[in-house]
Amino acid sequence: MRKITEGEVLSLTTILKMEKDGLALSKAMKGLIDDKDLKKQAESGILAAEGRIKGLQQFISENQITSIEEV
Repeated sequence: MRKITEGEVLSLTTILKMEKDGLALSKAMKGLIDDKDLKKQAESGILAAEGRIKGLQQFISENQITSIEEV
């Protein structure tokens, strides 16, 4: 695999931070939802966000881009 540029590392970092912030907001909002179907969709979105974060962390780790901390 080719070497990742500094700009790409910055983009990955930004995407990971945005996903983490979105996940935190989604988890907070889930507690405010009363509708059963909407709550299921929120839970599905949370699981999807967690999957994206784990995927990004795995990519970063496997490509030895930088050390990461658990989100």
